[in-house]
Amino acid sequence: MITRETALALVLAENPNPGLIAHGRQTEAVMRALAAALGHDPELWGITGLLHDLDYPRTAAAPEHHGLALRDALPEGALPEEALHAIAAHNDEHTGVAPGTAFDYALRAAESVTGIISAAALVRPDRMVGMAPKSIKKKMKDKAFAASVRRANILECEKAGLALDAFLALAIAAIAGVAAETGLA
Repeated sequence: MITRETALALVLAENPNPGLIAHGRQTEAVMRALAAALGHDPELWGITGLLHDLDYPRTAAAPEHHGLALRDALPEGALPEEALHAIAAHNDEHTGVAPGTAFDYALRAAESVTGIISAAALVRPDRMVGMAPKSIKKKMKDKAFAASVRRANILECEKAGLALDAFLALAIAAIAGVAAETGLA
């Protein structure tokens, strides 16, 4: 498996916009926290979170390839098959690759929750400071707020093994840990 440094270098080599880099870092942080909480490998889950949108700059106009084209972008053996499947399944509505494992559901929930937490932080005077799961749940009910975030994916945290309130608390703490480097401080 590739190192985190190599994974970050691959992400940066794609010249993505800063928002996509921040999203990858936030997803990485949430995935590491989830893995630790659920008894999985934080390094594998974290690197998978960091890399999950690596092919997005090249597949934005062809969403049916997003998550699948990543295999061609990675060095052989960079990620195990379970990670590649989770990446393809995070975009199942376009790839047709169905999620089925805790890893798959964790990535779908983690990458989706970053959008709503980031949007909530940007409208708060204190950004991430004092953010609570209750406020994110309220934002989730407002379909106009962060409208592109797939709320159903966030709810899949339960299929990954964590109740919604616990997942939101974990995600808020994880994203707060990278807030300064992802524009949310």
